[in-house]
Amino acid sequence: MTHVTDKPLPRRRDFLAMAAAGCLMTPMMARRAGGDEGAEPERPNILWITTEDHSPYLGCYGDPLANTPHIDQLAREGLRYTNAFANAPVCAPTRFTLLTGTYAASMGTLHMRSRNPIPDAIRPYPELLREAGYYCTNNSKTDYNYATNDGSHWDESSNQAHYRNRAEGQPFFAIFNYTISHEGQIRDNNVAQRQENGMLPPEPRIAPEDFPLPPYHPDEPEIREDWVLFYDLMDLLDQQVHQRLQELEDNGLAEDTIVFFYSDHGGILARSKRFLYDTGTRVPLIVRVPEKWRHLAEAPPGESTDRVVSFVDFAPTLLSLAEVPIPSYMQGKAFLGPQTTAAPQYAFLYRGRMDERCDFSRAITDGRYRYVRHYMPQRIFGQHLNYPHEVQQNWTAWEAAYRAGRCNAVQSVFWEPKPVEELFDTELDPWEVINLAGESAFESLLKTMRTALKDKLLAVRDTGFIPESMFKYLAGDETIRDYALSNEYPMDLILRIADQATQRDIAQLPVIETALRDRHPVIRYWGAMGCALQPENIGAMKSTLMEMSREDLPANRIAAAEALAQMDEQDHALAMLREVVLDEDDAAATEAMNVLDYLEERTVFSPEELEQIAADNQRYNYAQRIAQYWLDNFVRA
Repeated sequence: MTHVTDKPLPRRRDFLAMAAAGCLMTPMMARRAGGDEGAEPERPNILWITTEDHSPYLGCYGDPLANTPHIDQLAREGLRYTNAFANAPVCAPTRFTLLTGTYAASMGTLHMRSRNPIPDAIRPYPELLREAGYYCTNNSKTDYNYATNDGSHWDESSNQAHYRNRAEGQPFFAIFNYTISHEGQIRDNNVAQRQENGMLPPEPRIAPEDFPLPPYHPDEPEIREDWVLFYDLMDLLDQQVHQRLQELEDNGLAEDTIVFFYSDHGGILARSKRFLYDTGTRVPLIVRVPEKWRHLAEAPPGESTDRVVSFVDFAPTLLSLAEVPIPSYMQGKAFLGPQTTAAPQYAFLYRGRMDERCDFSRAITDGRYRYVRHYMPQRIFGQHLNYPHEVQQNWTAWEAAYRAGRCNAVQSVFWEPKPVEELFDTELDPWEVINLAGESAFESLLKTMRTALKDKLLAVRDTGFIPESMFKYLAGDETIRDYALSNEYPMDLILRIADQATQRDIAQLPVIETALRDRHPVIRYWGAMGCALQPENIGAMKSTLMEMSREDLPANRIAAAEALAQMDEQDHALAMLREVVLDEDDAAATEAMNVLDYLEERTVFSPEELEQIAADNQRYNYAQRIAQYWLDNFVRA
């Protein structure tokens, strides 16, 4: 089981002091001590070109609609990974995983834009590279999803950061992040501005009527328009990548620099980004290793590899390429360089709260088969999210088509409660619309992958089974990761109860009833969640739920109230949920408002109270977004 070391690694000042005293000498320092200060770098430069919100929709990945000649050329000069995955389908948790080489689900940093602390022993890779002599620059996103001074890990971190500012002969690690393919770029005003300045053609390169829609999208003009616009934005991305690579050539650094090209997760249209499907997690990854450093590569230029890699593997791989020892707390596996290990069988994927919407799913994939387990199956896939609905017309068009009855069975799934389990064959069913979980022919595979996921959840001590609003109550002065590693977190029992309680199976009622009375608050929470999933069968548990609805812990009051509201205790339940929103912090208020939205009980607040919640950004962050949604769509409409 992966664990955090008890003792933090030396800080930079300690490292330099030991080096000055002759107690520590890195390979870089040894070469300098030997007198080849003016020689070519003895370790490679490393350049990351990162992009946003796109799956492998590139010519080099076989997409016939793509116009990406420069990225395709990079693939011919490098190694193309066909099974590369973002561990989460949204940016901030993936950025945390990239930065630390640890799973956000194991550190309590899986929920979108959370700022929870992590153990001091977990150190971002740029700190380790800098201690080894690298000049590290970030241009320019940070947003690392935990309590940190986001820019402090770098020599430079801004939209002006550049490797050119390093000392002579100093190797560099540099990130250049491009946002042209981000979902926000398809806003109408962004498109019009780019058409006016000539960046985008007046008409899309691909005629909307000719675009082959995925089977889950209904044939609506707004959806077709967004798809073809995305491909035009990818054309611009290809040009930007070319300019960055040309700059490397012009500076005479191409032969000394290993180049990574990848996207921060999949995307861009509805049912991709934010979801644990291939369209949300599979990413392009190309690594170009110049001749001088070819011994560090897995295969020669122009080849592809089906090795399963995910973002948790990137930090250890960087350290391997830079001849820096990989810390024991890193949970990934190096896939290049002298510290390369055997490939993992599966990539581990996780989804938590996405902005203002609470959800909880986990998945694994071996590159072909994907198993997904949903722990909030009562919530629909397409919960309303203010941001994508604001910037992407395809979301609202799809929802309108569903409500108007224009969606077939496959297209309707997104707007309906989830199955508990999903199993897909992404080779035969690349859009993942055929759930094999109930097919007898796949029963053995389902059991194998179900067990593999459980083993992974236990190994990483997944903190997602703890409600986010409960973190501060359980962790106290420690981090939630410290708590999860302690004996106070009976992960194996909690996982078993959560699995049984969320099956919607009447046979699990004895387990649910016992869980409701357990001394551990997380187990009680999952007992209440089980009640909320089959309220018609839990009349005998009403008195226990009533007691639970008065607990000090907001998460348990909320879970009990969700169950009670579906019984004959609606007035009491709604009063409890209203109290949480008005009296507790944003995490608890957001959880409570998610339940109220699910119950379609939006009148527990007056319009004036909703106005106040929506305007109070000192206290609320995500609860205010739900209040604004209610105001715009139910109160003022």
